[in-house]
Amino acid sequence: MSKEMKFEEKLESLENIVKELEEGNVDLDDAINKYTEAMKIAKECSLKLDNATKAVNKILNENNELEDFKEMEVKE
Repeated sequence: MSKEMKFEEKLESLENIVKELEEGNVDLDDAINKYTEAMKIAKECSLKLDNATKAVNKILNENNELEDFKEMEVKE
């Protein structure tokens, strides 16, 4: 069973793939495979960021329940 890569590891892997593709020393079939892998990693990273954003935007209310964050209007 393989361990899931951490977010930072995925970003590093994505950067390495991009560098390889930019160098242009990859045959077409390998380039297509690397591009496909890069898109998969990019999607996983995007989902992880979306989930993190949703988690950060939640706060505990007075009843210790999670609710969506709402800015409080300050009355002067």
